[in-house]
Amino acid sequence: MLIPLYVLTVNAFKGQQEILGNPFGLDGLTLEPLGRALTNPQFDVVKGYAVTLLFVVAVNVLSVLLAAPAAYTIARSPKRRFRVLMLFFLAGTFIPGQVLVIPVVYVLKTLGLMGTIRGFVLFETTLTLPFSIFLYAGYIATIPAVLDQAAAVDGAGRLRTFWQIVFPLMRPAVATMVILNTFSVWNDFVNPQIILGPGSGLYTVTTGVYAAVSQYSTDYTVVFPTLLLAIAPLLVFFVLMQRHIISGLTAGATKG
Repeated sequence: MLIPLYVLTVNAFKGQQEILGNPFGLDGLTLEPLGRALTNPQFDVVKGYAVTLLFVVAVNVLSVLLAAPAAYTIARSPKRRFRVLMLFFLAGTFIPGQVLVIPVVYVLKTLGLMGTIRGFVLFETTLTLPFSIFLYAGYIATIPAVLDQAAAVDGAGRLRTFWQIVFPLMRPAVATMVILNTFSVWNDFVNPQIILGPGSGLYTVTTGVYAAVSQYSTDYTVVFPTLLLAIAPLLVFFVLMQRHIISGLTAGATKG
């Protein structure tokens, strides 16, 4: 994985002849290709970042608001029907999102949400729920139930107990899911391409890159800088947050 990443980064700062002649070399580096990519009329980088970031924030907020309380109910209830519900959510982790696209298109058309931001955000949020609920429920199970009982004695209802006592203790698991959901939404190509479509005028980073690169696929001075601009924020985000991914995934397995 490091070799393709190296080739991508190095060749984003080269001219066409330098790329074709020595794609692994460091000679002939210049900022000119990157500058042209930033002003490419086929791909507005700033708009692509803004639209994708909007989707990332919306999906993460909705995912937390929906998955966290559901996981709390499942983890704290001894009733069998909630265990069955957990298996129902787990089944969603085995279904590829691409398989659901066509049925979802029909549903969104029926609801009048096809080609809209709301429709796309709802679908992306739905894709995050199975694993989010699974991870949250496993982590909540490690939090002593005596905290809930103490809160109930003090007069707190279940909703208040969850958001004020249990949820703050879930920060490692929530941080992990936010990071993983961010990667998923940022890198998604099929869903925005189909659900939003070119007619909506909304381009995420991935669909914007496709629109910019598809007609210049042999002009590497366009391809490499544009691809680098698409992945650079995510690489920086991963480097800064990777320790939270590891700690969040292992906390529920080792705690208690």
